[in-house]
Amino acid sequence: MKGISLKSHIRDLINRDRRPSMNENSANPLWHRDAVGGYWEEMGKLQFSFLLKQGLRPDQGFLDIGCGCLRGGLHFVDYLHVGHYFGIDINQELLDAGTRELADHNLTDKRPVLLQMSDFDFSKLGQNFDYALAQSVFTHLPLNAIIRCIMNVEKVLVQGGRFYATFFESPEGKFNLQPVMHPRTDLPDIPTYFDRDPYHYDFQTFETITCGTTLKVHYLGLWNHPWDQRMMVFEKS
Repeated sequence: MKGISLKSHIRDLINRDRRPSMNENSANPLWHRDAVGGYWEEMGKLQFSFLLKQGLRPDQGFLDIGCGCLRGGLHFVDYLHVGHYFGIDINQELLDAGTRELADHNLTDKRPVLLQMSDFDFSKLGQNFDYALAQSVFTHLPLNAIIRCIMNVEKVLVQGGRFYATFFESPEGKFNLQPVMHPRTDLPDIPTYFDRDPYHYDFQTFETITCGTTLKVHYLGLWNHPWDQRMMVFEKS
């Protein structure tokens, strides 16, 4: 996108509906919990319990992509061994709020690493990972940004490592240009779009992305997400 940096482009896509004003910050010390979509307890526990069922162990390295203010991260930091949690997000305000949440929950001694990042260059972390998660990240990204993320995850996953990601599914395939309505548990249905945020994709698009890589993607489908996001996993051979 000529003349516009990737950082600025993705920041606009992800943060336009998430960045609270300074007035909101000062009036509500828990503003960040609403800024990431609410469902603080429900979504935090859902992410954690899901990956436990998928085999995540305390001694394994974990990369939380789009960790925000640690809605799920608090559970992972508490569970994992010291220094095994790495979280990245484009929004420094949310990361700062996550740091405060860690202190409030007496988890700073677990030495989690939180880093502001806009280019998905996970090599900056200097680590390889057994598990990675992007919960409600691809739902806000155009296709090329998703490809960038997946290609960079491939570089830092260990052999046999797994990258779990959620997406809004377009059941009519990649040529459907019309909005798709998705049910929500306690709110009106939400529309997703072919070419603007929030985005939907068909699963075959992700299969195409992984052609010629060491990754194989598998469709997992429904996983009790309150906004109808589907789960998939990329496994590294």
